[in-house]
Amino acid sequence: MDLLINIKEQTKKRVASIAIVLLSVGLLAGCNGQAVQKEAPEAFEASGFAMGTIISQRVFGADGQAAIDETTEKLNSLEALLTFNAPGGDVNKLNENAGKQSVNLDPETLTIINKSLEVAKLSGGAFDVTIGPIVKSWGIGSAGERIPSEAELQKLLPLVNYQDLIIAGNTGYLKNEGQEVDLGGIAKGYAGDVAVEIYKKHGVESAFINLGGNVVTMGSKPDGSPWRVGVRNPRPSSAENGELVGMIEVIDKAVVTAGDDQRFFEEGGIRYHHILNPHTGYPAQSDLMSVTLITDSSLEADALDTAAFILGLEKGRAMLEQYGGVEAIFITTDKKIYVTKGIKDSFEFNDASKEYEYVKE
Repeated sequence: MDLLINIKEQTKKRVASIAIVLLSVGLLAGCNGQAVQKEAPEAFEASGFAMGTIISQRVFGADGQAAIDETTEKLNSLEALLTFNAPGGDVNKLNENAGKQSVNLDPETLTIINKSLEVAKLSGGAFDVTIGPIVKSWGIGSAGERIPSEAELQKLLPLVNYQDLIIAGNTGYLKNEGQEVDLGGIAKGYAGDVAVEIYKKHGVESAFINLGGNVVTMGSKPDGSPWRVGVRNPRPSSAENGELVGMIEVIDKAVVTAGDDQRFFEEGGIRYHHILNPHTGYPAQSDLMSVTLITDSSLEADALDTAAFILGLEKGRAMLEQYGGVEAIFITTDKKIYVTKGIKDSFEFNDASKEYEYVKE
């Protein structure tokens, strides 16, 4: 029997269908080659809100509930450590001391920042966690979302420069007063990897966690088959419609999407989305509506997909090839879908809207 899980995230103006994961518990082959019914391991599941998004977990195994409970507790602690405005957290301390002094940082914060700096350099600054002042100015996804004036953005843009974020040992320092780090584009990725490590500690062999569209799978489904993760139509017929354009089969992989449909508002017929270009201060305007990455590491995927989205199809694909070990599904603004060679056999094109073209290269 198949179980359909449809995760939805509430934003100020709309409800976005974030991801769809299909699971099934079926027949496994016995030692004699005959199909035998194997008792499925016990399933535990939970949904909650942390790190600014809805989080869903489904864990199979005798110690599944303990794994979920520990993961939930860990996510809450990461939120306090990494969230932009969390008093006493690492990011808050780093920002408050910008231009003044270095601050001691937790090893987990350092892991995330070091990865962000690596991707920033690789992408020529397309991904830049010092974009905090610009993020605050737009306020997309908050009650105060607005379009900043050109003069305001021009004043803030000189504060955005990943090279001004200095890591030395276990300390971090922002060179200039007014600079602010925002780890919103990478923190959920790290959290997904941490969740898998907690599951392993509890002897779990089959599980998934969905952090607002960052889907991280552990092992295969209990019956040994791959997880099937839906790739959402970024322009569904309605905001409440979880239309898909395809499915990807994965085992032990993270499936992470960046798109202009995840958080946005419209004014004057223009869509202003949350993926901001650090070079312009405006929502990125590339030839992509979304990019979905399939990797071993959710942390890597979370940073790389933002950079790829901003760079666009050709430059984004070149960056991913240079990084290595990453597969991708690109959806362009002219409604064409491109997938990298390594997942052609595991991607199923299934466009419910009949509006997209799958370009097989």
